[in-house]
Order: sequence, then structure tokens, then C-alpha cells
Amino acid sequence: MRNQNQPVAVEGYPFIGLFAFITLVFALLEWSFLAVIFLFLTLFTVYFFRNPDRTIPQDDDIVVAPADGKVVYVGKVREDRFLQGEVYKVSIFMSVFNVHVNRVPISGTVVDQFYTKGSFMNASLDKASTENEQAGMIIEDKRKNKFLVVQIAGLIARRIVSYPVTGAVLERGQRYGLIRFGSRVDVYMPTNAQLQVSLGDRCIGGETVLSRLG
Repeated sequence: MRNQNQPVAVEGYPFIGLFAFITLVFALLEWSFLAVIFLFLTLFTVYFFRNPDRTIPQDDDIVVAPADGKVVYVGKVREDRFLQGEVYKVSIFMSVFNVHVNRVPISGTVVDQFYTKGSFMNASLDKASTENEQAGMIIEDKRKNKFLVVQIAGLIARRIVSYPVTGAVLERGQRYGLIRFGSRVDVYMPTNAQLQVSLGDRCIGGETVLSRLG
């Protein structure tokens, strides 16, 4: 899969190249003000698509955050689309200043996937979980527990990228996709999980422990 070793996500290359080219043109024309603006846009785009390494916890019984950002929901819900029952849900909102490369929360096999068109409302709102454009996958771990991981487009996000295919075997903390320009990731997990985060907590993708499995 892509972006396992690159310091900047490859999905950012076209944007970085475009802004850098425009910066060069304005600089050659000695249009300093515009050159400075597009230099800023070039640097910010590099920053937005940054892809830092992370130290992944090795405990087999933990679920890690799939994204950097703020916990905007944590609690029990009914998930009848794919898991058909009561589960725990943790939602992480990514602002434009967070790392947007997403990581696998639990080791296992992708047993199903989906993509749904929808709205582009503010991803921090809870109704974004059902009404916004989204892509998800169901991961089954070695104990046959099933986890639903959903990437949700936000107010200005217009592109969800997910690399795995059904049947893929994934490792906890592995990079698996991203969402461009502000978004959210929801994780649904079994109720035997012991939650380790609270509303308002800040998460680091691949490192922060969301829960421990009972």
C-alpha cells in the first residue's frame, strides 16, 4: 500500500507541484506579493500532507486511534448497518492542522467494505456519521471480533482515499488511507472493550490507545 515510508503523502504531490510552479512563475515575473502567497500555500500543503512515523504499541489486546485529532464522541450506540447490535463508538475529528494519513486501529482481515455518497456538513457534528459522504471497512481480528472503521468527509473535504481491498490482512498502526482537507474517522468496536479515551481528548494516530479488549 502507498505511503508506508514517504515523509509526505503521495496524494499531495500534484497540489504541491502546482503551487510550487505558480510560486516560481510569480517570482520570475517579480510579482512578489503573489509569489509570497503561493509560497505559503506550497509550504502549508507540504505540512498538510505530512506523513510522520509513529511508535505503534505492541499489545495485541489494544485498539489504537486511526487518526490524529479530537475525540468528539465516545459511548455506546446501535450499529445496525453492518454490526447489527450495540457497540462502542469513538469519533475523532481532524482539523486542517492535523495529520490526515489514517492508520489501522486493530490487526485483522478486511471482511467487507462500503462507500456511500452524501453531504459535506461539518464533520465534528454527530449526524455527519450517517449523512456525510463516507467510506468504511469491517476488520475481523484473530478472536473473530468485528470492528467498523469509517472515514467521513467534512465541510471542505472532497476526497476519501482508502487502499485496502476485501481480504487484505492489515497490521495495527499501518497506514491505510487519508481524507483531504478536514474530516473525521469513526471506530465501532465490541462492548467487551474497555475504553481508554474521553470526550475532548486529543489523539495521535497509531499511538493513542482507544480501548483494551476484555
